[in-house]
Amino acid sequence: MVYGVLRFINFAHSDVLMLGAFSAYFLAPAVEKILPLPSIAGALIVVLLSAMICAGIGMLIEFLAYRPLRSRPKLTVLITAIGVSLFIEFTCQHPAVLGADTKPFPKLLTENDLHFGGLVIGSNDLVIVGTTLVLLASLWFVVQRTKIGTAMRAVSFNQQAAALMGININRIISFTFGLGSALAAVAGILYAIKAPGIDPLMGVQPGLRAFVAAVLGGIGNLPGAALGGLILGLVETYAGGTPGLSNYRDGIAFAILILILLFKPAGLLGKATVEKV
Repeated sequence: MVYGVLRFINFAHSDVLMLGAFSAYFLAPAVEKILPLPSIAGALIVVLLSAMICAGIGMLIEFLAYRPLRSRPKLTVLITAIGVSLFIEFTCQHPAVLGADTKPFPKLLTENDLHFGGLVIGSNDLVIVGTTLVLLASLWFVVQRTKIGTAMRAVSFNQQAAALMGININRIISFTFGLGSALAAVAGILYAIKAPGIDPLMGVQPGLRAFVAAVLGGIGNLPGAALGGLILGLVETYAGGTPGLSNYRDGIAFAILILILLFKPAGLLGKATVEKV
């Protein structure tokens, strides 16, 4: 969404994912005093509060770091995004903030093994898939069927024309960052549920894979990003279980990125655009 509206990659997005996981880490003990954990109700409260916190963080990052550079060259904003990402990562590693050690993520949901013939699936895996589908459908509805979604698409197409039509550009961009950061928080919690632990650098690998998935599906295209993530996950899982390919699992993602950029730069569902100079 951020790329679709502002045409630059927010590399700090992966660090907001990490902050979402840590928000849940600190919120879980407080929520447990009111609602039992693991439980569905307790997990929902933790996820909602974490999403709200990260939405505020995302809007603050946009206001402080990106808004003053909106009229500058895209390379300037890109370098700033990398700087913001590194600032968050190394600040959070300080012992007075979060610390660099790995922390066990609290148990939000009870996990059970579900048997389908010879196939065994964890209940948390189904929760992750189900939550992803619900959020994708909700996001598509917001972008395509609501007034603010129409404004987002207008700003993406032409900011000057959108401003002349009475759209508050700053408000729409801030909302886009807030919504994207809230989704990153949910993703961070879903990722932490399956991870052995959380640390300030936990967002680096998911962030790189999310970038590859977005380019694979068509950057700026919501269904394309979902398709790219699904294809990338299937390919990496297959490689991880295949003798001789398991050692190259991480490299396969970047090999796919290179191939896409060489043969179909717009991505699988993206559309090639002509830029006038």
